[in-house]
Amino acid sequence: MNGLRTVLTFLLIGLTINLFSQQLSLFTQYRENLTILNPAAVGSNYLTNEENLTFGATHRVQWQGIEGSPTTSTLRGDYLFDSGSSVSLLTGGYLINDQTGPTGFTGLYGRVGGLLSDDPVYGGISLGLTFGLVQYRVNASEIRLREQGDVLGVDDQTTIYPDVGVGLFAYTLLDGGFFDDDYLYGGISVPQVFGLDLTFTGQNGEFFTQRVQHMYAMVGLYKFLRDESFLEPSLWVKYAPNAPVNLDFNLRYQMAENFWIGLGGATSQTMHLEAGVILGNNLGLDNSLRIGYGYDYSFTDFGPYTGGAHELNISFSLEK
Repeated sequence: MNGLRTVLTFLLIGLTINLFSQQLSLFTQYRENLTILNPAAVGSNYLTNEENLTFGATHRVQWQGIEGSPTTSTLRGDYLFDSGSSVSLLTGGYLINDQTGPTGFTGLYGRVGGLLSDDPVYGGISLGLTFGLVQYRVNASEIRLREQGDVLGVDDQTTIYPDVGVGLFAYTLLDGGFFDDDYLYGGISVPQVFGLDLTFTGQNGEFFTQRVQHMYAMVGLYKFLRDESFLEPSLWVKYAPNAPVNLDFNLRYQMAENFWIGLGGATSQTMHLEAGVILGNNLGLDNSLRIGYGYDYSFTDFGPYTGGAHELNISFSLEK
């Protein structure tokens, strides 16, 4: 929760091993992955361009230059189906693969939700669920203890668990005054409802790894300017039991249909930078291709140097 995932710690007591590692994946360009973080969210491409179908991919590498550093890759798809009734369908899903040293997980999720609104263009409130299966794994052959060359000889382990996430989201098109025709949005979510105590048993002992519920809150504003560009301030609040609350503030400026830049920081003493290009209306197309890059740098003055984080995001959206 401090912007960098916890360095793996191994404790050997008799024949039992407790293994502590990262929890949920982080994102620099979190607004591009909003429907992963909150299953009830309406995607940013709909709020800015009324494009209700989006496909995207993200690849993130943390702790640059450190062997076994955390890497996260996602593939996602989201669809808002406006049936003309008071409830519109939110659907989609995503595939995520996360690896940190000898531990990792791969999850496949479906998404379903309902948006209560007479006209989604003007706002609404939604409730959404994700449901899927997650494979957790420990590559024990890669674990090395303090003594150089001392390899712990236990079997590689995998296990599969069901997973569920829940979220609530709301947005509205503001009317009148300085914020006329601007969007205000916000939501709360628990991406992983089940708190899991996973035990991996081998010939020489047991691995214990515990996953706890994370609670997210997010709020943001699309402030549209006269030339169809916009400013987007946003705040992402992250909480997990027995960890400090983390506040992540970002400000993004998008110039009409060409490119965007952004910067921000977190209470974990992390700075964020991002930039991207947009191919769409500026080329006479009816859809949008977005390519974004994000970079994180930590200014913490304790612990070992962990390098920066690089993140590449690509998405394709259209109105359907």
